[in-house]
Amino acid sequence: MRWSDRIGNRVKLRDLHIALAVAKAGSTRKAAVELAVSQPVVSKAIASLEHTLGVRLFDRSPRGIEPTRYGRALLTCGTGLFDDLRKGVETIEFLSDPTAGELRLGCTEPLATGFVGAVVEQLVRRYPRVAFRIVTADPLALRERELAQRNIELAISPTEELTPAPDLDVAILFEDRQVVVAGQRSKWARRRSVDLRALLGESWFLPPPDTIIGSNIAKAFRAAGLDPPRAQIESFSIPLCLRLVATGRFLTMLPISTVSFGQHLPLKLLRLQSPALPRPTAIVSLKGRTLSPLAELFIDCASKLAKPLARLG
Repeated sequence: MRWSDRIGNRVKLRDLHIALAVAKAGSTRKAAVELAVSQPVVSKAIASLEHTLGVRLFDRSPRGIEPTRYGRALLTCGTGLFDDLRKGVETIEFLSDPTAGELRLGCTEPLATGFVGAVVEQLVRRYPRVAFRIVTADPLALRERELAQRNIELAISPTEELTPAPDLDVAILFEDRQVVVAGQRSKWARRRSVDLRALLGESWFLPPPDTIIGSNIAKAFRAAGLDPPRAQIESFSIPLCLRLVATGRFLTMLPISTVSFGQHLPLKLLRLQSPALPRPTAIVSLKGRTLSPLAELFIDCASKLAKPLARLG
C-alpha cells in the first residue's frame, strides 16, 4: 500500500491527538475526560489507528494502558508533528500581527530573577500583547525533560558539567560567575572591600553542596585557598534567599547576572579579591527545530542584553 493511501489519506490528526492523550493519561477513561469526549469515541479512534497501521498500539496492564513499541514510535513522531503544527499556527498568527505571540521557555531560578526577567520585561514593554510561559528547573531537567519533551522552545541555563548532546544547539550568551551578596542593611554592605576569609564565620544561605551550583560555590572558595562555609540555611529557593539576605543577617552567593539585573532587589554586591570561576550560560534549543518568530526576537534581545555581562565575565 502506498504511503498516501495508507497514511496521508487515512490517518486523522484527531485520532493521533487522542492517542497522545491516552498515552499521557494511561487510561481511555481519563483521556476522554481530559478531551471532553465520550470513552467510545476514544476507543474508536485508537481502533481506527491500529486498523490503518496494521499493528497494536496499546497494551492493557494492571497499571493501565501502555504504548507498545509500535505505539511509542508513533507517539514520538506525533509529539513532534503537533509541536511543529502548533508553531506553524503561532507563526501565522505572529506574521498577521507581529505584536502578538506566545513563547514557552525554561530557565533556572537565579536567571529568572535577573537576566531572563530583564529580557522578558523588555519584550513585554515593547510588545504588550506577547505572552510567555516560563518553566523554572535545574539545567539537567530543562535539557532532558522540558526540551526533550518539547514542553519549551528555548532553555536558558548554565552549561558547565553538562555533557554536549548531538541533538541540541547551544549558543553561549556570557560567562556568568558566583559573587558574594549581602543585604543593604548588612554591616558588610558599607565596606569598600572585604576579605573573603573574614566572612567565613557569618551566617550563610547556600544551595545544597551536592548539586552543580553548590559544587561550583565550593570550588570558588577552594580556589581562594579556603574551605567553604557551613550553610546555616540550605535551600534552592530564591524567594526565601532574598527574604533572609534582605534582613542583613545572612550572606549568600548568587550569579553576577542576577545581581546586575536585580537593581530592584535589596542586595549589595561585596567587592572581594578572590578568583572568579566562569560559568558559561547559553540559550539551548533542539537541533533542526525551526524557531518561532518570538523565539528569534527573544534570542536577539537576550544577545544584546548579555553584552555588558560578557565584558564583566
